[in-house]
Amino acid sequence: MHPSRRAYVEEIQDEDEDMGITIDQVPTDHDYVIGGMASGIAPEKASAIIQQIDKKKRAAAITVPTDDGRVRAKLREMGEPITLFGEEKSDRRDRLRALLAAQLDEADRKEIKDGEDVSMADADEEAGEDDEDVEEEFYTEGIPELLAARQWIARYSIERARDRRQLQLGESTVALAQHSKHRKGIKDRLAGYNLLGSQLAGDRPVSITRFSNDSKVIAAGNWDGSIRILSVPNMNVVKTLRGHTNKVGGLSWSPMEGLSEDAPCMVSGGGEGDIHLWNMKQDTPVASLLGHGARVCRVEYHPSGRYVGSASFDTTWRLWDVETTTELLLQEGHSREVFAISFQCDGALVATAGLDAIGRVWDLRTGRTVQILDGHIREIHGLAFSPNGYQVVSASADATLKVWDVRKMKCISTIGAHTGLVSDVRFFDGGVSTGRRLEDGEIEMGDRGKYFVTCGFDKVVNVFSSDDWALVKSLPGHSGNVLSVDVAKNGNFFVSSGHDRTCKLWARDDVEL
Repeated sequence: MHPSRRAYVEEIQDEDEDMGITIDQVPTDHDYVIGGMASGIAPEKASAIIQQIDKKKRAAAITVPTDDGRVRAKLREMGEPITLFGEEKSDRRDRLRALLAAQLDEADRKEIKDGEDVSMADADEEAGEDDEDVEEEFYTEGIPELLAARQWIARYSIERARDRRQLQLGESTVALAQHSKHRKGIKDRLAGYNLLGSQLAGDRPVSITRFSNDSKVIAAGNWDGSIRILSVPNMNVVKTLRGHTNKVGGLSWSPMEGLSEDAPCMVSGGGEGDIHLWNMKQDTPVASLLGHGARVCRVEYHPSGRYVGSASFDTTWRLWDVETTTELLLQEGHSREVFAISFQCDGALVATAGLDAIGRVWDLRTGRTVQILDGHIREIHGLAFSPNGYQVVSASADATLKVWDVRKMKCISTIGAHTGLVSDVRFFDGGVSTGRRLEDGEIEMGDRGKYFVTCGFDKVVNVFSSDDWALVKSLPGHSGNVLSVDVAKNGNFFVSSGHDRTCKLWARDDVEL
């Protein structure tokens, strides 16, 4: 390995305590070609590489139990050692998955050799997987409160979907020339963003930062377990919240308006596995949501503000009732740690993803998976539903973003976003939506959902247009890997944080302070 290349890899390995993985630098091209003259790889070798990638993807898609006791029982049934020296639970699951994948390959080879038409169901049966096990992994028996929540979410989401549909119908009547002019104006405005201010927000890296709904303060979660509240735009530390004993991985502000001073307005998740609810009156939690068996990464409020979703390293994501602090849903379905979670604006869907490089879109009204986001070759660390309600952007350690269309049930674009791990992605979800009809009959042009921001381990914050998925602006300034980014609801500011222990505020030079 070249010395400079080795130094880069060692730097990433040393700094990547938050993600728990190592990163290889990859190209940022939109198209990746293996084989032929484009890469200089012999066709035979390229074919072998592609086959190896396909095998790994197929193995990753195999569902294995998340309960270690069931994993051991399955290994015993297959005549394999139930544990190896120094083997962790995740390693044991990976070994079981590899054995099941090998059985599938053996079944395929037998099918080709014998010339028989073996169905996939038969192959699964030969691999020791039955339908009962698969369904049991994805769906667990719920409590009566969950049924009531699903019914409430169905009614809530139908009304919001109706309003969104009306806006999109209005937007469809706007002339293309007017659309192009408006979006060019948005890009010109975004191109004027620069660094406005910086604040040291802790003694350790700042892993997560989020704007409040009124864009007046910023919450910044630190690896030491504290949360600092910073003023905007001065970036002064207003108060410090203490309650977590390990790194804060997730923060989210309640979307509900008119909350009393004593009511919870923010939720956080910590490395010790606890979720805390906070108000701005006291510097200790007002309530805690307990149940996860490992580190809690991202947490998000449901658009209604009544529920909270959490993603955890215990390979589950969960849904909680904020008022009663009840765990409504414990959902399996990922084979490894779950890192990211994002709710659709209507409140009907939720997307989750993690270190298995697979994302899933779930219907909260039924509990079923409606789409599998399978395409990344490395871990997924960020998810964001577009305000249009039908697109999801995933951010991965493979240095790319993928845009998924829930209506078309496929990936519609791959973006070479950064030269290292992409750690976070956030849409602009404030302002007004294009499609509102004014009194004079004209259609109001808004910029909600028209762009999103990302950050990564190349120490850069990037701004992309959601019109053509093109890069609009790069914002260098961090001296370390950037772990988190967010957009203010008023559209005037971006904020980012990372390994350099700072929160940085970005804005145009002509912003009104």
